[in-house]
Amino acid sequence: MSQAAPPATSGGAGPAPDERLTRTSLPRRLMGRPELGSVVGAVAVFVFFSITADSFLQPSSLNTVLYAASTLGVMAVPVALLMIGGEFDLSAGVMVTSSALISSMFSYQMTADVWVGVGVSLLVTLGIGAFNGFMLTRTKLPSFIITLGTFLMLTGLNLGFTKLISGTVSTKSIADMEGFASARAVFAETPFFGATVKSTILWWAVLVALATWILLRTRFGNWIFAVGGGADAARAVGVPVKRTKIFLYMGVAFAAWVSGQHLLFSFDVVQSGEGVGNELTYIIAAVIGGCLITGGYGSAIGSAVGAFIFGMTSKGIVYAEWNPDWFKFFLGAMLLLATLLNAWVRKRAEATR
Repeated sequence: MSQAAPPATSGGAGPAPDERLTRTSLPRRLMGRPELGSVVGAVAVFVFFSITADSFLQPSSLNTVLYAASTLGVMAVPVALLMIGGEFDLSAGVMVTSSALISSMFSYQMTADVWVGVGVSLLVTLGIGAFNGFMLTRTKLPSFIITLGTFLMLTGLNLGFTKLISGTVSTKSIADMEGFASARAVFAETPFFGATVKSTILWWAVLVALATWILLRTRFGNWIFAVGGGADAARAVGVPVKRTKIFLYMGVAFAAWVSGQHLLFSFDVVQSGEGVGNELTYIIAAVIGGCLITGGYGSAIGSAVGAFIFGMTSKGIVYAEWNPDWFKFFLGAMLLLATLLNAWVRKRAEATR
């Protein structure tokens, strides 16, 4: 009669411990976080401008930095999720302008409550995001090509329709239309505990919290990482790859709608040529925050830190009274340094596992 082999022992002292139950030290857990490199960079940038710019630490200056970071951060969050899923969206910048133009021109031409235009803009903008996702999954073309095509089409439509309807390159003012005040309170400046804050700061905080919860606590978050790590392998284990990517593009579209409404209700008119080039800034913030170009790795918190670094740099140069022409140089340098630091942190984290 055969007997089962006795369990493996470690030095004869009993069964070997399951490595999955082994406690991980705090430093090792921190090394495994995608946003570690960006946090280190953010501290360095903050200390640097605190020393070189006398007015940097003033409350009004920090509020300006936070606002600049939030206008980028609202878009950087869904762009980071999309990059974790292994894709890009080069149309994100002009989509913001498209959303604002649709809302403004529909309300003005139809003489409707501005909330009607806001609702129409939401539906159309989500439709653009779904179009990007559908074309990507249907044609199997790279997201670079698909969204570059959308970028060019939206750029032309923004200018063409604005000139056709308004006769100029900007929309008509809607400041005196019904519903403008309430929409402005939601999308431009919001009363908050007795003070008035820029709405993008609140939207940014909500989006970061929501995206972090999705990534770390939901099945859809697991799908995002799986799709970015390898679409074929994810599909083989039952992950709905097409649906996941379409929803990710719609997430970018939703954030573009929020940013577009902020643009409109902050200034009540929109220039049709705005937004071109901003898509690269969103991607830069996500990469600085720890997202890999190849997908499958990153975090929403990292994108927020990347956006904050952008805000500190763009305004810190002004407060330090430097030539703002150097801003692009510093942005490029930060991108390279952050990418190298993130790669080093990831290798160290993998080596300690």
